[in-house]
Amino acid sequence: MALDITSENGAAIAHISGEIDHHTARALRTDLDRFIIAMQPDILAIDLSGITFMDSSGIGLIMGRCKLMKECGGRIEIRSPQPYIRRVLRLSGIERLVRIT
Repeated sequence: MALDITSENGAAIAHISGEIDHHTARALRTDLDRFIIAMQPDILAIDLSGITFMDSSGIGLIMGRCKLMKECGGRIEIRSPQPYIRRVLRLSGIERLVRIT
């Protein structure tokens, strides 16, 4: 699992690659929370194009960051999920909370 955060057109882009499961979600959560609290971006776009596997821990990760971003006055969007990950996201109903592009 790798995380790289860049800035693009006023949004923070979190590029995540590898797998998101209960082993990797904790480190991602810590790193993303630290960034959100320190930088307070208006938009945090989570780029999932490099994710090869994601279980329910990924859904929890996104939902928790969505709540934190809302508390900080911002919002989350999900970018470029693989087709099977997009399906998992849709089945979870997370589209009601975040925009998926």
